Amino acid sequence: MALPKLETPTYELELPSTGEKIKYRPFLVKEQKVLMIAQGSNDENVINNSIGTLVGNCTFDKIDPTKSPMFDIEYIFLKLRAKSIGETVELNVTCPDDNKTNVPVKINLDEVSVQMTAGHTNVVDLTNDIKLYLRYPLLNDMQKLEGATEVDKVFNILLNCIHEVHHGDKIYNAVDVTKKDLETFVDQMTTEQLKGVMDFFDTMPKLRHAIQVTNPNTKKKGEVIVEGLQNFLE
Repeated sequence: MALPKLETPTYELELPSTGEKIKYRPFLVKEQKVLMIAQGSNDENVINNSIGTLVGNCTFDKIDPTKSPMFDIEYIFLKLRAKSIGETVELNVTCPDDNKTNVPVKINLDEVSVQMTAGHTNVVDLTNDIKLYLRYPLLNDMQKLEGATEVDKVFNILLNCIHEVHHGDKIYNAVDVTKKDLETFVDQMTTEQLKGVMDFFDTMPKLRHAIQVTNPNTKKKGEVIVEGLQNFLE
């Protein structure tokens, strides 16, 4: 005689990038096993692939992880983790007053949100008549960086995220330009122009949460900002 089928609850979330409401379910034990194996491998590509697969499956294929901004994927995964394993996680954070004392803190994952720095824009004015239009990093961008140095990772993500170059009335779409030409274009930038481009990545939407901590040694209170998916899953 067949055992009864277990019903899986569904929930609703709002995509940070568009505000669209989508339904999702917790991940199942069989999916959690795959994720645990991936995390145990310490291979960033394997972990990202597993997270992407989970997000696609648990949103009933509403979300294509290869085409959604990384911050959407990270936010959805955090919601999946909260409903699948538990809303509370314990992290070790460093007290800001001495930068050495570590204290454990508990965070409710449902209180973590995607936040964007005020004034953030995807348009960078390189000169009076040349503008750079950027897009947000995708999961695919992260998967192309295996074995790269930190410097190479930064520049490869930058190149991947160039959407268009506007020169006066002319528009150059990145998909119509060779990677070599894009590299040459970036290499010609001044350090000040490059800083303007990197500001896009520094201020773009991220999982971010402020934690109030008290140093047990000095009794001083301070605030610690936790950013990025991995920092919420220690």
